Amino acid sequence: MLGKNIRKALILLKATLQKETQGTREMLNTYYLYKQGKISEKDLRVANEKLKNIFRDIGFGFLTLLPFSLITVPFVVKLANKYKIDIVPDWFKDSLKENTK
Repeated sequence: MLGKNIRKALILLKATLQKETQGTREMLNTYYLYKQGKISEKDLRVANEKLKNIFRDIGFGFLTLLPFSLITVPFVVKLANKYKIDIVPDWFKDSLKENTK
């Protein structure tokens, strides 16, 4: 049952992240830069709050009750990979490719 709810949340999250908005772009960019050690803990907290709001908006606010340090995009991406769901939007992947040229 929990696996089914997680899968449903990941599919809804994927659909939400596909919509390219300024907030989504900033959040994903923050996580990407944090992974490279280029963003502060404060910036990470702001991105985590945005992710919490997304979970609330898609009806999975219960996920925000977990210790939120566990629920970050890298964790969610890893979880999505387990369920064979690619949640990272193509528009974001494309922007990373453009920036590395």
